[in-house]
Amino acid sequence: MKNVVLRCQVLCLLAVSVFYAQSMVAQESPSAAKGCSDATLRGSFGYTSTGTLLESYVPPPFAGPFGETGRQTFDGKGNTNATATVSSNGNISTVSINGTYTVNSDCTGSMTLNIPDFDTTVHANFVIDDNGTELRAISTDSGVIETRVYTKQCH
Repeated sequence: MKNVVLRCQVLCLLAVSVFYAQSMVAQESPSAAKGCSDATLRGSFGYTSTGTLLESYVPPPFAGPFGETGRQTFDGKGNTNATATVSSNGNISTVSINGTYTVNSDCTGSMTLNIPDFDTTVHANFVIDDNGTELRAISTDSGVIETRVYTKQCH
């Protein structure tokens, strides 16, 4: 009789465990269920950018390999600003950047960045990752091959 009761208890425990595990897998995280918005992208991020600027985009001596590192702040309302150090084919500059962004409900988005020091505007598409602590972007301008990786800074 003890064996029958013990088996029933084990089976009952196993059934509850399986049910609980299935319900946990089926649930989405709260942030995934509600999606993203401009407010998802808020705070300061350190970033690096690498790529190539073609002569169709910038004249020599700036055409060639490109790298950038900086700090960009997003206000959660669609506005952004940054400061960065840029290397364009070995020519080093420090720049200030301001712009706007839009975040879609699927956590993708786009941004337009104005760089007054170079009298230019850059466009990029991005995806928000890791619960808003990372961002990956790619330039959408013709003549620019550039990717960016952002990591949220701690305060």
